[in-house]
Amino acid sequence: MDVLVTPTATLQGELGALSSKNYTTRYLLVAALAEGTSTIYYPAHSEDSDAMRRCIRDLGAIVEEDEEKIVITGFGRHPKPVDKLDVGNAGAVLRFLMAIASLCPDVTFINRYPDSLGKRPHLDLIHSLTSMGVDISHQEGKLPITIKGGQPKGGHIQVSGNISSQFLSALLFLTPLLEEDSEIEVLHDLKSKVVVGQTLEVLQQAGIVIHADEDYMRFRVPGRQQYQSKTYTVQGDYPGSAAVLAAAAVTQSNVKLHRLPVHSKQGERAVVDVLRMMECPLTHDNDIVHVQGNGKLKAVEFDGDHATDAVLAMVAAAVFAEGTSRFYNVENLRYKECDRITDYLNELRKAGAKVEERQSEIIVHGRPEGVEGGVEINAHYDHRVIMALTIVGLRAAKPLVIKDAHHVAKSYPTYFDHLKALGAKVEWIEGV
Repeated sequence: MDVLVTPTATLQGELGALSSKNYTTRYLLVAALAEGTSTIYYPAHSEDSDAMRRCIRDLGAIVEEDEEKIVITGFGRHPKPVDKLDVGNAGAVLRFLMAIASLCPDVTFINRYPDSLGKRPHLDLIHSLTSMGVDISHQEGKLPITIKGGQPKGGHIQVSGNISSQFLSALLFLTPLLEEDSEIEVLHDLKSKVVVGQTLEVLQQAGIVIHADEDYMRFRVPGRQQYQSKTYTVQGDYPGSAAVLAAAAVTQSNVKLHRLPVHSKQGERAVVDVLRMMECPLTHDNDIVHVQGNGKLKAVEFDGDHATDAVLAMVAAAVFAEGTSRFYNVENLRYKECDRITDYLNELRKAGAKVEERQSEIIVHGRPEGVEGGVEINAHYDHRVIMALTIVGLRAAKPLVIKDAHHVAKSYPTYFDHLKALGAKVEWIEGV
């Protein structure tokens, strides 16, 4: 399905923020790795979190759900042997479960999205797991991937951190369950350190002890630990909310977004600071972000590695800012569902934006007067690109058609419903 985005001058209303996808997937996993029964309140509903639900069920967890919560009886360190796992298009779920699947005798992760997740590299994690005694068959580091495990060994483990922090997080979930103590050494640079902080926060809540160096480049993990069954509450999702906040910033708006903790460990919380730097009128108190946008923004420079999943939305806002904005240290955007630098900027140019790319930078020459629009653009099956292009469509002179926009469901199934509730003119249309 495609979406038609018609220019919209004003947004107004209040929304409860979407629940955090990152926290939901992590809570689901640690609940499955506990042997008792855990409860998760306000879990996210998205393709990613649904993939984790489906896979932990396949691995032996009992999952019961109502409108408010999920109750999970876990399998501990003994997942049920299973032949195949289908993670859909969820890269983090794949990588976390590649580590856990090493406790199983023989599991194949299938490839249903050859043009998206099927193109993403996982060699860094494969090298780490192989060094732990796990036999892995793969296609040059890509799906389908078969893991023949059963007896992974701890000890000194190295993992590269310069493509994704998810490889490190995967090892942090696995190593506490092993017989041996482990020391994990991160090689090269570590991308998205704030997301590793979320993993460590969830592990601590689950009763796991991990000793981390301050720079997150070395971790000491005692073995023979047990995940404890707990009750968790999922906070609001800053990555998805970034797109709603940016939409409010580029329009005449009076928008309140609830359930966004001021002191959240989500790196994408920085979207609030960036919009302030862009001189967008807003307040952030009592877990409510209140934007009273006037459509006037100033250019900004920002280190995007601190807020990877909010960068595209901030770039979309910068399209309409006065001056030239620069988002740097963002090379890891190239290794997502699509190349979120080259692919995204190509689509922005079609819409009339003035943008440049470097290997690890996005440069935006703002057009406060707006962009032309009036074109059909390709979101490359990427939920973050879909959300960001929608923001641009709200300030275009002519409507935009975003192809295959249903893929927004990967993280934010109700995104367009939420925008409509604020007055945005967006509608589903049949793809040609």
